[in-house]
Amino acid sequence: MKVETESSHADASNQEAEPAQLLDDEENKHLPVKKKTSCCTGLKVFLAALSFSYFCKALSATIMKSSITQIERRFDLTSSTVGLVDGSFEMGNLLVIAFVSYFGAKLHRPKVIAVGCFIMALGCLLTAMPHFFMGYKSWYILSLRFFKSISNESCEKETSSYMWIYILLGNMLRGIGETPITPLGISYLDDFAKEENAPLYIASLHTIAMLGPMFGFMLGSLCARLYVDIGFVDLESITITPQDSRWVGAWWLGFVIAGSISLLAAIPFCFLPKSLKKPEGANHDKTSSSVLGERKATRKTHTSAKSKPKKWSIILKDFCTSLKTVLSNPMYLTLLCSSLLQFSSFIGFLTYKPKYIEQQYGQSTSKSNFIIGLTSLPPVGIGIFLGGFIMKKYKMSMTGAAKFAYSMSFLAFLLTLLHFFVGCENHVVAGLTVSYDGKPTQKHENALFSECNSGCKCATNVWDPVCGDNGVTYVSACLAGCTASVGHGKNMVGLYHNCSCIQASGSQWGNNSATLGQCPKSDACSRNFIYYTAIQVLSGFCYALGGTPAYMIMFRCVQPELKSLAVGLYTLVMRTLAGIPAPVYFGALIDRTCLKWGSRSCGLRGACRIYDSNAYRYAFLGLSAVLRAPSYLLGLIFIVLVKKHYPAKKSTSTENGGREEVPMNKEDGFKSSEPLTGSLEAENKSCI
Repeated sequence: MKVETESSHADASNQEAEPAQLLDDEENKHLPVKKKTSCCTGLKVFLAALSFSYFCKALSATIMKSSITQIERRFDLTSSTVGLVDGSFEMGNLLVIAFVSYFGAKLHRPKVIAVGCFIMALGCLLTAMPHFFMGYKSWYILSLRFFKSISNESCEKETSSYMWIYILLGNMLRGIGETPITPLGISYLDDFAKEENAPLYIASLHTIAMLGPMFGFMLGSLCARLYVDIGFVDLESITITPQDSRWVGAWWLGFVIAGSISLLAAIPFCFLPKSLKKPEGANHDKTSSSVLGERKATRKTHTSAKSKPKKWSIILKDFCTSLKTVLSNPMYLTLLCSSLLQFSSFIGFLTYKPKYIEQQYGQSTSKSNFIIGLTSLPPVGIGIFLGGFIMKKYKMSMTGAAKFAYSMSFLAFLLTLLHFFVGCENHVVAGLTVSYDGKPTQKHENALFSECNSGCKCATNVWDPVCGDNGVTYVSACLAGCTASVGHGKNMVGLYHNCSCIQASGSQWGNNSATLGQCPKSDACSRNFIYYTAIQVLSGFCYALGGTPAYMIMFRCVQPELKSLAVGLYTLVMRTLAGIPAPVYFGALIDRTCLKWGSRSCGLRGACRIYDSNAYRYAFLGLSAVLRAPSYLLGLIFIVLVKKHYPAKKSTSTENGGREEVPMNKEDGFKSSEPLTGSLEAENKSCI
């Protein structure tokens, strides 16, 4: 009887349902709660693993940037050559980006990312390998070099001369390994995450990725403070300090740490499934029927495409047509050219920023990296977050986002121009920037000898600077005319005595003394360094504030079906025409400002020891400004083009409270454009 009663209640449930029965129906409707939780858990595990891989790739990239000066000194490279080494990462990335983008989505994406992390780790370890193959940097042990001691008999070909090629190959391998992380990771999240959760996941990725550069520069600062051969040589015999231009820190240690962490990042992806079950019922209330219809039509198109495979000739023809369409889009082309100039300036400036701080303000490599990691990156992260928040709060349209991004970028550019006025004067170096009697000189060649050191038979191809009592730096103790010294190794705090070229205040040539190392910069230079840091913080924040709107504009200025091609072309152009050549020509220009080159054992030219500070400042900052200035003219053209496509605003209320903008050209096939911060439906409708 009880069974019959339950059956009759079930048959009449559509007509009269009791509250308890309704609750049971609701519970039955959502029975697969366990599976949903399991799916979300798997997705969150993937998100955590991907976030860690983002951190690793940002960490290893920053380690390379922070080690540029150390690698240059260790392998006696010019700035242009070390710029080529830095750009090899982009070369490796370009070698496989097309292959990964096309075939990666068809394979087991988590395992492909695991292979990428493993290759990235292998590249980091290969970069550090030359340190273990080369001999110790024993020439840092003090040698007064009073007399010329270089003989052709003792000159042997250095086997370590081309060890830097391993660094280039390792950096290229790291670029290959990093390629699948972003495209495959983002697509995996987008496929199996709820639509409303995807922006939060991606924001979390970029937030965690921002920690990579911060920790990278901090780790680079620590490694630069340690001597390159730490653990293998007697540090008591090292007489130079991290402030010396010949100091080489433990550059290899950072790559070993980054490689080990990248290897750990590969492990979780090996145990993740190829696909996850996407939660059902997500966004049914927020997705319009028109969008569903478009998706169904798209699925039918894909189904028919699978049943009838296209020929390569048809695929190539479609690709050429799509490429022509993208490149004939004036908005996209203008944005592409403007971004290329901006990116070239940014890459060149970032690559040699630590070196600029060292040479301009007399800071050590360790302190330069520490300052960059502590002061430059946090404002950028805050700016990116606030930029996205402002877009969401004010529901920026295409025109509003373009104006906001342009204004913030231009304000940052104006702030960076202040760097020209907060530089420091040249080091006072006898025979290079001043004569031996203290008068400024413009001729640096063949001016190292004077009457005071003419009988010392000094070598001119060495750089063992000493600081005289008169505040003048001399290239070596020999060229300062010193004939005696006190102490040995690190205990030589002292003193070089009887230096005939040093004239103390109010005294004649005589028994004057000098200390090891260059004379420090003035107090005014230290104050200017504080101003420089403050300007960097403000300009970085302003530039990042407009970064999110500018990033969103790139997705909205092309048709939806051409979005992937447009982004891929954008990445290709940025890497090929900016990422690879910018460090090279920035480095070549910096090399032209060198005052004193180091030398190898065979007399070959090594790394630069001291630069003309004024020429360095105007060349480095000037090239960056020259590249950025035309981009703002193109930015104005871009805004005009945006207004042309969105000439007027109607007061028609939209679903999210925004205002519609109707394109002038109706043949573009889009009726309206909602704010850039809308849902996926708004994203699809807002493209030109």
